[in-house]
Amino acid sequence: MLLEKIKDYHLILATQSPRRHFLMKEAGFEFETIIPEGIEEIYPETLKKEEIPIFLAELKASLFEGKLKTNDILITADTIVYLDNNVLGKPVDRVDAIDMLTKLSGRSHDVYTGVCFLSSNKKHSFSAISTVYFRDFSGSEIHYYVDKYKPYDKAGAYGAQEWIGYVGIEHIEGSYFNVMGLPIQKLYEELEKFIE
Repeated sequence: MLLEKIKDYHLILATQSPRRHFLMKEAGFEFETIIPEGIEEIYPETLKKEEIPIFLAELKASLFEGKLKTNDILITADTIVYLDNNVLGKPVDRVDAIDMLTKLSGRSHDVYTGVCFLSSNKKHSFSAISTVYFRDFSGSEIHYYVDKYKPYDKAGAYGAQEWIGYVGIEHIEGSYFNVMGLPIQKLYEELEKFIE
């Protein structure tokens, strides 16, 4: 069982996301959390879909290259919302959040998460995709959600685990936890392979 094998390692989750922290904890992992600082989340325009969050997860991991001890495993991740061949990142303000949710209303979109594992001697990255189907939102519903939940730290201006997810998501193809920001089931499998 992975949770037994992983006790020989020091897991480090480099994230600002309380959702990623929650998912790792609920999956039974013991880990240290650090906040990756000084990273501008900029990527080459030639990248598409899952290439983008993998690039950004690896960029966060690059801050720690050459600094890890023998039994350390660093985990970084990045999530994007993809609609009409465009990335919807974190909204810059209220107007931007309302605009994003208006675009997502009544449509499906893809959520990609890239995850990177880094140890003192190797690196491994992977991604997951989920497709989210939203019902139509009224303007007042969008305004209520943005004003009450202030989703400015969330890609696509929404959290599936918040009010708008409860009342708006009709169904999801793929991992729900990926939409929250970490495909924890796939991470569990990939981590088991990484330490073999």
